[in-house]
Amino acid sequence: MSSSSGGKFAKFLRLTLKIEPNEIKATFASFALVLILMAAYYILRPVRDAMASDWTDVEVSLLWTINFFFSFAVIAIYGFFVSRFSINKLVPGVYVFFALSFVIFYVFSKQISDIQLVDKAFYIWVSVFSLFPISVFWSFMADLYTKEQSRRLFGIITTGASVGAIAGPTIPLLVSGIGTYNLMLLACMVLVCTLPIIIYLQKVKITQLNNINQSADMQSLGGSSLASYKLLLSNPFLLGIALFLFLYTGIGSFVYLELKNLMAEYSREQRTEIWALMDLATNTLTILAGFFITSRLTTRFGLGLTLALIPIIITGGLLSVAMAPLLLVTVVLQIFRRSGNYAITRPAREMLFTHVDKEARFKTKPVIDVVVYRGGDLFWGWGFAGLTQGIGLGMSGVAVVGAVICAMWAAVGLVLGKVFDQNRKADADSRTGS
Repeated sequence: MSSSSGGKFAKFLRLTLKIEPNEIKATFASFALVLILMAAYYILRPVRDAMASDWTDVEVSLLWTINFFFSFAVIAIYGFFVSRFSINKLVPGVYVFFALSFVIFYVFSKQISDIQLVDKAFYIWVSVFSLFPISVFWSFMADLYTKEQSRRLFGIITTGASVGAIAGPTIPLLVSGIGTYNLMLLACMVLVCTLPIIIYLQKVKITQLNNINQSADMQSLGGSSLASYKLLLSNPFLLGIALFLFLYTGIGSFVYLELKNLMAEYSREQRTEIWALMDLATNTLTILAGFFITSRLTTRFGLGLTLALIPIIITGGLLSVAMAPLLLVTVVLQIFRRSGNYAITRPAREMLFTHVDKEARFKTKPVIDVVVYRGGDLFWGWGFAGLTQGIGLGMSGVAVVGAVICAMWAAVGLVLGKVFDQNRKADADSRTGS
Protein backbone atom coordinates (compact mmCIF):
# COMPACT_ATOMS: atom_id res chain seq x y z
CA MET A 1 0.00 0.00 0.00
CA SER A 2 1.43 3.42 -0.99
CA SER A 3 1.81 6.20 1.55
CA SER A 4 -0.91 8.13 -0.29
CA SER A 5 -3.43 5.28 -0.17
CA GLY A 6 -2.40 4.54 3.41
CA GLY A 7 -3.05 8.16 4.31
CA LYS A 8 -6.49 8.07 2.69
CA PHE A 9 -7.35 4.87 4.55
CA ALA A 10 -6.24 6.37 7.88
CA LYS A 11 -8.29 9.49 7.15
CA PHE A 12 -11.32 7.34 6.33
CA LEU A 13 -11.00 5.40 9.62
CA ARG A 14 -10.58 8.61 11.57
CA LEU A 15 -13.71 10.11 9.99
CA THR A 16 -15.99 7.06 10.17
CA LEU A 17 -14.75 5.09 13.19
CA LYS A 18 -12.83 7.75 15.19
CA ILE A 19 -9.59 5.72 15.05
CA GLU A 20 -6.45 7.85 15.11
CA PRO A 21 -3.61 6.83 12.73
CA ASN A 22 -1.32 5.62 15.55
CA GLU A 23 -4.17 3.44 16.91
CA ILE A 24 -5.07 1.55 13.72
CA LYS A 25 -2.75 -1.45 14.14
CA ALA A 26 -3.50 -1.84 17.85
CA THR A 27 -7.27 -1.59 17.30
CA PHE A 28 -7.39 -4.25 14.60
CA ALA A 29 -5.02 -6.52 16.51
CA SER A 30 -7.29 -6.20 19.57
CA PHE A 31 -10.29 -6.92 17.33
CA ALA A 32 -8.56 -10.08 16.06
CA LEU A 33 -7.63 -11.18 19.57
CA VAL A 34 -11.18 -11.14 20.95
CA LEU A 35 -12.43 -12.71 17.70
CA ILE A 36 -10.11 -15.69 18.21
CA LEU A 37 -11.06 -16.03 21.88
CA MET A 38 -14.77 -16.08 21.10
CA ALA A 39 -14.27 -18.45 18.16
CA ALA A 40 -12.48 -20.91 20.48
CA TYR A 41 -15.35 -20.71 22.97
CA TYR A 42 -18.07 -21.10 20.34
CA ILE A 43 -16.32 -24.19 18.98
CA LEU A 44 -16.71 -25.73 22.45
CA ARG A 45 -20.13 -24.39 23.43
CA PRO A 46 -22.09 -26.85 21.23
CA VAL A 47 -20.02 -29.68 22.74
CA ARG A 48 -20.93 -28.52 26.25
CA ASP A 49 -24.63 -27.94 25.49
CA ALA A 50 -24.95 -31.29 23.71
CA MET A 51 -23.70 -33.02 26.86
CA ALA A 52 -26.40 -31.34 28.97
CA SER A 53 -29.16 -33.13 27.05
CA ASP A 54 -28.06 -36.40 28.69
CA TRP A 55 -28.76 -35.07 32.21
CA THR A 56 -31.82 -34.20 34.25
CA ASP A 57 -32.73 -30.63 35.28
CA VAL A 58 -31.60 -31.43 38.80
CA GLU A 59 -28.19 -32.57 37.56
CA VAL A 60 -27.76 -29.39 35.49
CA SER A 61 -28.83 -27.18 38.42
CA LEU A 62 -26.31 -28.97 40.62
CA LEU A 63 -23.58 -28.35 38.04
CA TRP A 64 -24.49 -24.63 38.01
CA THR A 65 -24.15 -24.54 41.79
CA ILE A 66 -20.80 -26.33 41.67
CA ASN A 67 -19.70 -23.93 38.94
CA PHE A 68 -20.24 -20.93 41.23
CA PHE A 69 -18.07 -22.31 44.01
CA PHE A 70 -15.51 -23.65 41.54
CA SER A 71 -15.28 -20.19 39.94
CA PHE A 72 -14.56 -18.73 43.39
CA ALA A 73 -11.66 -21.15 43.82
CA VAL A 74 -10.30 -20.55 40.29
CA ILE A 75 -10.19 -16.80 40.85
CA ALA A 76 -8.34 -17.31 44.14
CA ILE A 77 -5.73 -19.44 42.33
CA TYR A 78 -5.52 -16.83 39.58
CA GLY A 79 -4.93 -14.19 42.28
CA PHE A 80 -1.93 -16.18 43.47
CA PHE A 81 -0.33 -16.03 40.01
CA VAL A 82 -1.22 -12.36 39.50
CA SER A 83 0.66 -11.62 42.72
CA ARG A 84 3.81 -13.39 41.51
CA PHE A 85 4.07 -12.94 37.73
CA SER A 86 4.40 -9.84 35.57
CA ILE A 87 1.47 -8.78 33.40
CA ASN A 88 3.54 -9.45 30.26
CA LYS A 89 3.77 -13.11 31.26
CA LEU A 90 0.36 -13.43 32.93
CA VAL A 91 -1.92 -12.72 29.95
CA PRO A 92 -0.36 -15.20 27.48
CA GLY A 93 0.08 -17.66 30.34
CA VAL A 94 -3.69 -17.73 30.98
CA TYR A 95 -4.43 -18.66 27.36
CA VAL A 96 -1.69 -21.28 27.20
CA PHE A 97 -3.10 -22.83 30.37
CA PHE A 98 -6.62 -23.09 28.93
CA ALA A 99 -5.29 -24.46 25.64
CA LEU A 100 -3.43 -27.22 27.49
CA SER A 101 -6.48 -27.95 29.63
CA PHE A 102 -8.51 -28.86 26.53
CA VAL A 103 -5.77 -31.29 25.47
CA ILE A 104 -5.98 -32.89 28.94
CA PHE A 105 -9.77 -33.25 28.65
CA TYR A 106 -9.32 -34.87 25.23
CA VAL A 107 -6.89 -37.40 26.74
CA PHE A 108 -9.26 -38.07 29.65
CA SER A 109 -12.13 -38.69 27.21
CA LYS A 110 -10.05 -41.48 25.64
CA GLN A 111 -8.58 -42.98 28.82
CA ILE A 112 -11.25 -42.75 31.56
CA SER A 113 -14.06 -45.28 31.41
CA ASP A 114 -16.62 -43.14 33.28
CA ILE A 115 -17.23 -40.68 30.43
CA GLN A 116 -20.13 -39.03 32.30
CA LEU A 117 -17.70 -37.81 34.95
CA VAL A 118 -15.41 -36.35 32.27
CA ASP A 119 -18.36 -34.70 30.52
CA LYS A 120 -19.64 -33.04 33.69
CA ALA A 121 -16.17 -31.77 34.59
CA PHE A 122 -15.82 -30.43 31.05
CA TYR A 123 -19.25 -28.75 31.28
CA ILE A 124 -18.13 -26.83 34.37
CA TRP A 125 -14.72 -26.00 32.90
CA VAL A 126 -16.15 -24.56 29.66
CA SER A 127 -18.55 -22.46 31.74
CA VAL A 128 -15.50 -20.99 33.47
CA PHE A 129 -13.79 -20.54 30.11
CA SER A 130 -16.81 -18.63 28.77
CA LEU A 131 -16.12 -15.77 31.21
CA PHE A 132 -12.57 -15.92 32.55
CA PRO A 133 -10.35 -15.48 29.42
CA ILE A 134 -12.66 -12.71 28.15
CA SER A 135 -12.33 -10.98 31.52
CA VAL A 136 -8.53 -11.18 31.26
CA PHE A 137 -8.78 -9.86 27.69
CA TRP A 138 -10.64 -6.75 28.86
CA SER A 139 -8.18 -6.30 31.73
CA PHE A 140 -5.48 -6.30 29.06
CA MET A 141 -7.43 -3.76 26.98
CA ALA A 142 -7.99 -1.44 29.97
CA ASP A 143 -4.23 -1.54 30.55
CA LEU A 144 -3.41 -1.05 26.86
CA TYR A 145 -5.55 2.01 26.14
CA THR A 146 -6.16 5.31 27.94
CA LYS A 147 -9.58 6.49 29.17
CA GLU A 148 -9.96 8.75 26.14
CA GLN A 149 -8.99 5.99 23.71
CA SER A 150 -11.31 3.46 25.36
CA ARG A 151 -14.32 5.72 24.75
CA ARG A 152 -13.63 5.67 21.01
CA LEU A 153 -12.22 2.19 20.45
CA PHE A 154 -13.86 -0.33 22.81
CA GLY A 155 -17.12 -0.39 20.86
CA ILE A 156 -15.21 -1.26 17.69
CA ILE A 157 -13.05 -3.87 19.40
CA THR A 158 -16.05 -5.62 20.97
CA THR A 159 -17.55 -6.32 17.54
CA GLY A 160 -14.73 -8.82 17.11
CA ALA A 161 -16.50 -10.94 19.72
CA SER A 162 -19.63 -11.09 17.55
CA VAL A 163 -17.62 -12.02 14.47
CA GLY A 164 -15.94 -14.76 16.52
CA ALA A 165 -19.35 -15.94 17.73
CA ILE A 166 -20.33 -16.43 14.08
CA ALA A 167 -17.00 -17.91 12.96
CA GLY A 168 -16.62 -20.36 15.86
CA PRO A 169 -19.65 -22.58 15.15
CA THR A 170 -18.88 -22.41 11.41
CA ILE A 171 -15.46 -24.07 11.78
CA PRO A 172 -16.79 -27.50 12.90
CA LEU A 173 -19.34 -27.39 10.05
CA LEU A 174 -16.56 -26.88 7.52
CA VAL A 175 -14.63 -29.81 9.00
CA SER A 176 -17.48 -32.30 9.01
CA GLY A 177 -17.05 -35.61 10.76
CA ILE A 178 -14.32 -34.32 13.04
CA GLY A 179 -15.98 -35.82 16.12
CA THR A 180 -17.21 -34.19 19.31
CA TYR A 181 -14.12 -34.71 21.46
CA ASN A 182 -11.74 -33.78 18.62
CA LEU A 183 -13.25 -30.29 18.77
CA MET A 184 -11.37 -29.87 22.07
CA LEU A 185 -8.10 -30.17 20.15
CA LEU A 186 -9.37 -27.78 17.49
CA ALA A 187 -10.23 -25.20 20.16
CA CYS A 188 -6.75 -25.63 21.61
CA MET A 189 -5.11 -24.85 18.25
CA VAL A 190 -7.32 -21.80 17.74
CA LEU A 191 -6.53 -20.52 21.24
CA VAL A 192 -2.77 -20.80 20.66
CA CYS A 193 -3.18 -18.28 17.81
CA THR A 194 -3.72 -15.57 20.43
CA LEU A 195 -0.08 -15.67 21.57
CA PRO A 196 1.61 -13.79 18.69
CA ILE A 197 -1.15 -11.15 18.80
CA ILE A 198 -0.63 -10.58 22.54
CA ILE A 199 3.12 -10.22 22.04
CA TYR A 200 2.50 -7.78 19.17
CA LEU A 201 0.09 -5.67 21.24
CA GLN A 202 2.57 -5.50 24.11
CA LYS A 203 5.09 -4.12 21.61
CA VAL A 204 2.64 -1.67 19.99
CA LYS A 205 1.73 -0.33 23.43
CA ILE A 206 5.29 1.04 23.62
CA THR A 207 6.05 1.92 20.01
CA GLN A 208 2.75 3.45 18.81
CA LEU A 209 0.27 4.01 21.61
CA ASN A 210 2.91 5.33 24.04
CA ASN A 211 0.77 4.12 26.97
CA ILE A 212 3.49 2.44 28.93
CA ASN A 213 4.88 2.03 32.38
CA GLN A 214 7.55 -0.53 31.59
CA SER A 215 8.65 -1.12 35.18
CA ALA A 216 5.05 -1.91 36.19
CA ASP A 217 4.54 -4.29 33.25
CA MET A 218 7.73 -6.18 34.05
CA GLN A 219 6.94 -6.67 37.75
CA SER A 220 4.37 -8.75 39.60
CA LEU A 221 1.61 -6.99 41.50
CA GLY A 222 2.40 -8.66 44.84
CA GLY A 223 -0.12 -9.29 47.60
CA SER A 224 -2.04 -12.42 48.58
CA SER A 225 -4.27 -14.68 46.51
CA LEU A 226 -7.37 -13.29 48.25
CA ALA A 227 -6.34 -9.64 47.84
CA SER A 228 -8.79 -9.32 44.92
CA TYR A 229 -11.77 -9.96 47.21
CA LYS A 230 -10.47 -7.55 49.86
CA LEU A 231 -9.93 -4.86 47.24
CA LEU A 232 -13.45 -5.31 45.91
CA LEU A 233 -15.06 -4.99 49.34
CA SER A 234 -13.02 -1.90 50.23
CA ASN A 235 -13.53 0.07 46.99
CA PRO A 236 -16.98 1.70 46.48
CA PHE A 237 -16.37 2.20 42.74
CA LEU A 238 -15.57 -1.48 42.20
CA LEU A 239 -18.57 -2.46 44.31
CA GLY A 240 -20.68 -0.26 42.04
CA ILE A 241 -19.41 -2.11 38.97
CA ALA A 242 -20.15 -5.43 40.70
CA LEU A 243 -23.70 -4.27 41.51
CA PHE A 244 -24.17 -3.10 37.92
CA LEU A 245 -23.21 -6.56 36.61
CA PHE A 246 -25.27 -8.34 39.27
CA LEU A 247 -28.41 -6.42 38.23
CA TYR A 248 -27.63 -7.13 34.57
CA THR A 249 -27.57 -10.88 35.22
CA GLY A 250 -30.98 -10.55 36.85
CA ILE A 251 -32.51 -9.03 33.73
CA GLY A 252 -30.82 -11.65 31.55
CA SER A 253 -32.21 -14.46 33.69
CA PHE A 254 -35.74 -12.99 33.77
CA VAL A 255 -35.98 -12.44 30.01
CA TYR A 256 -34.41 -15.84 29.22
CA LEU A 257 -36.79 -17.69 31.53
CA GLU A 258 -39.79 -15.72 30.24
CA LEU A 259 -38.85 -16.82 26.72
CA LYS A 260 -38.46 -20.41 27.87
CA ASN A 261 -41.99 -20.41 29.26
CA LEU A 262 -43.53 -18.65 26.26
CA MET A 263 -41.97 -21.22 23.89
CA ALA A 264 -43.21 -24.22 25.87
CA GLU A 265 -46.06 -24.83 23.41
CA TYR A 266 -43.77 -24.87 20.37
CA SER A 267 -41.96 -27.91 19.02
CA ARG A 268 -38.22 -28.35 19.63
CA GLU A 269 -37.52 -27.61 15.95
CA GLN A 270 -39.50 -24.37 16.09
CA ARG A 271 -37.72 -23.29 19.28
CA THR A 272 -34.35 -23.99 17.67
CA GLU A 273 -35.28 -21.82 14.68
CA ILE A 274 -36.42 -18.97 16.95
CA TRP A 275 -33.21 -19.06 18.99
CA ALA A 276 -31.12 -19.21 15.81
CA LEU A 277 -32.91 -16.19 14.35
CA MET A 278 -32.36 -14.29 17.60
CA ASP A 279 -28.64 -15.12 17.50
CA LEU A 280 -28.39 -13.93 13.88
CA ALA A 281 -30.24 -10.68 14.56
CA THR A 282 -28.24 -10.09 17.75
CA ASN A 283 -24.84 -10.53 16.11
CA THR A 284 -25.80 -8.39 13.10
CA LEU A 285 -27.04 -5.50 15.26
CA THR A 286 -24.00 -5.82 17.52
CA ILE A 287 -21.58 -5.42 14.64
CA LEU A 288 -23.43 -2.40 13.20
CA ALA A 289 -23.83 -0.67 16.57
CA GLY A 290 -20.28 -1.46 17.69
CA PHE A 291 -18.77 0.13 14.59
CA PHE A 292 -20.98 3.19 14.23
CA ILE A 293 -22.87 3.98 17.45
CA THR A 294 -20.95 3.20 20.66
CA SER A 295 -18.02 5.59 20.21
CA ARG A 296 -20.38 8.40 19.23
CA LEU A 297 -22.54 7.81 22.30
CA THR A 298 -19.62 7.88 24.73
CA THR A 299 -17.86 10.88 23.19
CA ARG A 300 -21.00 12.99 22.76
CA PHE A 301 -23.17 12.08 25.74
CA GLY A 302 -20.67 10.70 28.26
CA LEU A 303 -20.37 7.31 29.88
CA GLY A 304 -23.25 7.75 32.34
CA LEU A 305 -25.95 7.96 29.68
CA THR A 306 -24.21 5.26 27.62
CA LEU A 307 -24.30 2.84 30.55
CA ALA A 308 -27.92 3.69 31.36
CA LEU A 309 -29.27 3.71 27.78
CA ILE A 310 -29.89 -0.03 27.32
CA PRO A 311 -31.30 -0.51 30.87
CA ILE A 312 -33.74 2.35 30.21
CA ILE A 313 -34.84 0.81 26.88
CA ILE A 314 -35.20 -2.63 28.49
CA THR A 315 -37.27 -1.13 31.33
CA GLY A 316 -39.77 0.06 28.71
CA GLY A 317 -39.58 -3.31 26.98
CA LEU A 318 -40.36 -5.22 30.18
CA LEU A 319 -43.34 -2.96 30.86
CA SER A 320 -44.50 -3.75 27.30
CA VAL A 321 -44.20 -7.45 28.08
CA ALA A 322 -46.23 -6.88 31.28
CA MET A 323 -49.03 -5.35 29.21
CA ALA A 324 -48.74 -7.85 26.34
CA PRO A 325 -46.91 -11.05 27.40
CA LEU A 326 -46.50 -12.26 23.82
CA LEU A 327 -43.63 -14.24 22.32
CA LEU A 328 -42.93 -11.68 19.56
CA VAL A 329 -42.63 -8.82 22.07
CA THR A 330 -40.27 -10.84 24.27
CA VAL A 331 -38.17 -11.99 21.30
CA VAL A 332 -37.66 -8.38 20.18
CA LEU A 333 -36.79 -7.44 23.75
CA GLN A 334 -34.22 -10.24 23.96
CA ILE A 335 -32.58 -9.20 20.68
CA PHE A 336 -32.25 -5.57 21.79
CA ARG A 337 -31.09 -6.61 25.26
CA ARG A 338 -28.31 -8.87 24.00
CA SER A 339 -27.14 -6.74 21.07
CA GLY A 340 -27.32 -3.60 23.23
CA ASN A 341 -25.24 -5.28 25.89
CA TYR A 342 -22.62 -6.63 23.50
CA ALA A 343 -22.26 -3.43 21.46
CA ILE A 344 -22.88 -0.68 24.03
CA THR A 345 -23.22 -1.72 27.67
CA ARG A 346 -20.34 -4.23 27.78
CA PRO A 347 -17.69 -1.98 26.17
CA ALA A 348 -18.92 0.95 28.29
CA ARG A 349 -18.59 -1.17 31.44
CA GLU A 350 -15.07 -2.18 30.38
CA MET A 351 -14.17 1.51 30.02
CA LEU A 352 -14.78 1.89 33.76
CA PHE A 353 -11.68 -0.20 34.43
CA THR A 354 -9.46 2.44 32.82
CA HIS A 355 -10.41 4.52 35.89
CA VAL A 356 -8.85 2.05 38.35
CA ASP A 357 -5.25 0.95 38.90
CA LYS A 358 -3.48 -2.09 37.48
CA GLU A 359 -4.11 -4.19 40.60
CA ALA A 360 -7.87 -3.70 40.34
CA ARG A 361 -7.81 -4.44 36.59
CA PHE A 362 -6.00 -7.74 36.87
CA LYS A 363 -6.99 -8.94 40.35
CA THR A 364 -10.50 -7.70 41.10
CA LYS A 365 -11.96 -7.54 37.61
CA PRO A 366 -12.07 -11.35 37.16
CA VAL A 367 -13.83 -11.61 40.54
CA ILE A 368 -16.55 -9.30 39.23
CA ASP A 369 -16.74 -10.87 35.76
CA VAL A 370 -16.75 -14.50 36.89
CA VAL A 371 -17.74 -14.90 40.54
CA VAL A 372 -20.29 -12.07 40.69
CA TYR A 373 -21.70 -13.07 37.30
CA ARG A 374 -22.13 -16.73 38.26
CA GLY A 375 -23.45 -15.72 41.67
CA GLY A 376 -26.01 -13.54 39.91
CA ASP A 377 -27.09 -16.45 37.73
CA LEU A 378 -27.55 -18.58 40.83
CA PHE A 379 -29.42 -15.91 42.81
CA TRP A 380 -31.74 -14.70 40.08
CA GLY A 381 -32.47 -18.19 38.73
CA TRP A 382 -33.77 -19.29 42.12
CA GLY A 383 -35.45 -15.89 42.54
CA PHE A 384 -37.41 -16.34 39.33
CA ALA A 385 -38.44 -19.83 40.37
CA GLY A 386 -39.59 -18.45 43.73
CA LEU A 387 -41.74 -15.79 42.05
CA THR A 388 -43.38 -18.17 39.58
CA GLN A 389 -43.54 -21.48 41.40
CA GLY A 390 -43.31 -20.24 44.99
CA ILE A 391 -45.88 -17.43 45.10
CA GLY A 392 -47.51 -18.10 41.71
CA LEU A 393 -46.71 -14.77 40.06
CA GLY A 394 -47.67 -14.68 36.37
CA MET A 395 -45.54 -13.46 33.47
CA SER A 396 -46.93 -9.93 33.63
CA GLY A 397 -46.11 -9.67 37.32
CA VAL A 398 -42.60 -11.04 36.79
CA ALA A 399 -42.06 -8.51 33.98
CA VAL A 400 -42.99 -5.66 36.35
CA VAL A 401 -40.50 -6.96 38.94
CA GLY A 402 -37.91 -7.12 36.17
CA ALA A 403 -38.67 -3.52 35.16
CA VAL A 404 -38.02 -2.35 38.74
CA ILE A 405 -34.69 -4.20 38.78
CA CYS A 406 -33.86 -2.71 35.37
CA ALA A 407 -34.55 0.82 36.63
CA MET A 408 -32.11 0.19 39.48
CA TRP A 409 -29.60 -1.10 36.92
CA ALA A 410 -29.93 2.17 34.95
CA ALA A 411 -29.49 4.28 38.09
CA VAL A 412 -26.27 2.48 39.04
CA GLY A 413 -24.97 2.98 35.50
CA LEU A 414 -25.66 6.73 35.66
CA VAL A 415 -23.74 7.06 38.94
CA LEU A 416 -20.76 5.02 37.72
CA GLY A 417 -20.60 6.96 34.46
CA LYS A 418 -20.79 10.29 36.26
CA VAL A 419 -17.81 9.35 38.45
CA PHE A 420 -15.85 8.22 35.38
CA ASP A 421 -16.64 11.36 33.36
CA GLN A 422 -15.75 13.67 36.25
CA ASN A 423 -12.45 11.88 36.74
CA ARG A 424 -11.66 11.97 33.02
CA LYS A 425 -12.38 15.72 32.88
CA ALA A 426 -10.17 16.30 35.92
CA ASP A 427 -7.36 14.37 34.26
CA ALA A 428 -7.74 16.39 31.05
CA ASP A 429 -7.73 19.68 33.01
CA SER A 430 -4.59 18.68 34.89
CA ARG A 431 -2.78 17.90 31.62
CA THR A 432 -3.74 21.24 30.07
CA GLY A 433 -3.00 23.13 33.29
CA SER A 434 -6.47 24.70 33.47
